[in-house]
Amino acid sequence: MDDVRATSAWVATHSSHVVVDSAGFRRMAKKIWFLLCVWIEKVVDSIGPIPKVEWDFEGIHYFDNGPLTVQYLFVLDALNFCFWPDKELNYDHLASGLKAALQNDQSAFDADRLQKYTGPQLRELLKWPRPLPLEDERVRLLHEVGCELERSFDGKASNLVKSCGKSALKLVALVTRHFPGFRDHSLYKGHQVFLYKRAQIFVADLWGAFKGQAYGQFNDIGSITIMADYIVPAVLRQLGVLRYSSTLASTIEANSEIGPGSEEEVELRACSVHAVEKMRELISMKSGKQVLSVELDLWLWASGVQCSSLPHHRTLSIYY
Repeated sequence: MDDVRATSAWVATHSSHVVVDSAGFRRMAKKIWFLLCVWIEKVVDSIGPIPKVEWDFEGIHYFDNGPLTVQYLFVLDALNFCFWPDKELNYDHLASGLKAALQNDQSAFDADRLQKYTGPQLRELLKWPRPLPLEDERVRLLHEVGCELERSFDGKASNLVKSCGKSALKLVALVTRHFPGFRDHSLYKGHQVFLYKRAQIFVADLWGAFKGQAYGQFNDIGSITIMADYIVPAVLRQLGVLRYSSTLASTIEANSEIGPGSEEEVELRACSVHAVEKMRELISMKSGKQVLSVELDLWLWASGVQCSSLPHHRTLSIYY
């Protein structure tokens, strides 16, 4: 995760289209830190206190407090990307559809079956009436998950989690090493940038679902960053934390697509990670208590999804 933080910070200091806006702070570091603290208080006042993470407050996830929940979460996070091309499709449909499929047939996510699903069969699993966005990629990733789970973890995502030794860092490393579809990185101005959104959200989902115990016990949960997606940059922009170039702003407001791996797309995500890391450090410093990035992520994401008119960037990507 040092790579995620360091490369995101590098992007933030070299960005051409997105600025982490410290309310125009340009002078001495001391003054920057002081004014940022004032700014943090205003942000918290504007959208409410940081909530305690309640993972399944919507009631849309499968949970049986055992290995099948881990299998469900890994399949869920393998498919958790790119809903926006279908205006009626969202994360809730994916989570609840997979939950219903598992309740109907507890072998639905067995490793050998994951390797055989077709696009129409995945649609049937989710009870979705038409092709899914990036459907071929979703099917490919299901096959990848099934194949590698069978080859290296006796078919069980729970064995993958057990092998991390209660370390979030190690679990992210294991997931990205064994499953190429989770290797969320880009090349930006000659530098490799790591973001690992879906690998990190698997850790966060386990931690939230199991309430920090059993399969969700990680001694270093504070090591993960936010999960950079569409919503968080949009919320940070609304709060005045991120500032876009006029060209980028126009592109987003026109609902025009931004290419995956483009400078604009990498900057939107990496600058979000860097800005929230700074926010987390300052809130922790001011409050005297550790604030987790996963808590800030939920806070920002939840405030964003409540605003359906919030303009966000549109990128066809398997990573978020």
